[in-house]
Amino acid sequence: MTPLAGVMLSFLLPRRAAGIGLATSAAVAGASGLFVAHVARHGATRYAIGGWGAPLGIEFVADGLSAWLVGLGAVVGLAVSAYALSYFGPHAGGHDDDEGARGRHDFWPLWLFLWAGLNALFVSGDIFNLYVTLELLGFSAVALVALAGTRDAITAAMRYMLASLLGSLSFLLGVALIYGAYATLDLARLAEASRSDPATLVALTLMTTGLMIKGAAFPLHFWLPPAHSSAPAPVSALLSALVVKAPFAILARLWFDSFASLNTAALAAWLGALGAAALVWGGILALRQARLKLLVAYSTVAQLGYLFLVFPLAREADTGFTAWSGVMFFVAAHAAAKAAMFLAAGNVMHALGHDELDRMAGLTRVLPRSAFALVLAGVSLMGLPPSGGFLAKWLLLHAAITRGEWWWVAGMLAGTALAIAYIMRVVARMFAEPSTPPKAAAVPASMEWAALSLATLAALMALAAVLPFDLLRIGAPVAGPLLFGGAP
Repeated sequence: MTPLAGVMLSFLLPRRAAGIGLATSAAVAGASGLFVAHVARHGATRYAIGGWGAPLGIEFVADGLSAWLVGLGAVVGLAVSAYALSYFGPHAGGHDDDEGARGRHDFWPLWLFLWAGLNALFVSGDIFNLYVTLELLGFSAVALVALAGTRDAITAAMRYMLASLLGSLSFLLGVALIYGAYATLDLARLAEASRSDPATLVALTLMTTGLMIKGAAFPLHFWLPPAHSSAPAPVSALLSALVVKAPFAILARLWFDSFASLNTAALAAWLGALGAAALVWGGILALRQARLKLLVAYSTVAQLGYLFLVFPLAREADTGFTAWSGVMFFVAAHAAAKAAMFLAAGNVMHALGHDELDRMAGLTRVLPRSAFALVLAGVSLMGLPPSGGFLAKWLLLHAAITRGEWWWVAGMLAGTALAIAYIMRVVARMFAEPSTPPKAAAVPASMEWAALSLATLAALMALAAVLPFDLLRIGAPVAGPLLFGGAP
């Protein structure tokens, strides 16, 4: 309810929207911290809204996965809010005045609305509420992409909207079939009653396809690069860090919890193969881009491939929790790193007026903090220690090697090699000696520090890994020991 209160206040008081938005962000982050602490202390619980439980009422789920994602949203959301305060401020400079004016009035209510939808999705306990929260996300995300007001942004937003509607229709048809077959939409009740029949299989196919469209999973990622690269920098950061992870969270709950008995080896291999293909295809396209934001956007297409490796690697008890925790840790590491890269790219555009890689020579002299943020975020994307990306990939590699499934190892190594290639391309351009010193507009310090803070978090995340694994164990739908020898 806190972000919704912020939405109403920022609509009613548009001149104070920035202050209201930042105060609401701080309040939501604090409430999210309390929620995480509650789950860590009391374990998994279900809360019936208004005292009406399933099947008539709505139930929220508080477990390790929901706490992990709500906490992640709080960290990224607070940093992006601090960045946006200056980015859309009247004296930020560097971006189009019309974009700044629209952002000052419209960014905050849309962003807070999106945040409310995200948190509701992460704790929803039935698939109709998941559909409703997906619609809230889609509505606010499309409007945020269009906020730049350019022709490219409007076109990308329209394409994103059509893809989102197609995904919603597919998911809703699946929800209707599930209700017709089981007379309930509660995730826990479906887990007790699930069976392999034609209606269920068709419904799951429709829902999975819809979620893959909304989550830009390969090969249904066509809308993501133009949308993420043409949106304002804070919006690009939110979409890549948080919004594309929401459909994956639903997929994980469906296939590992409610319909785990239908998660066959063939299905898991198919989803894993799409993930491995994304690692290679997205990496190749990222390597070929001439603009920094497009490179980062195609990198998102590639890195999302790691998430789908959870389906083949977490099915069996011997590697279940290792792969599960590795992917969930990757969700957080990628969110911090990719948000940092988009925010740093926004700083580059503010300072230089463009993000063309061939014209970025000497960037380290005029924007040292933003350049350092790009390097640190790249360390995590490449998977170098002690970054979060390193630990996540290490866990996934361990699971694949333990199971003797070397083809997943090959896919991950290929994706890592391509990530090293496109990140080092950016680093080489930044450190190149310019023929003439670049002219750069001033960038507010808060924008540079926001990017650097998230990049530092991504680069050092593995140093504080014990507590997150204990949290992820709470209510996890998979069993088995962790790589470090923890008890199942």
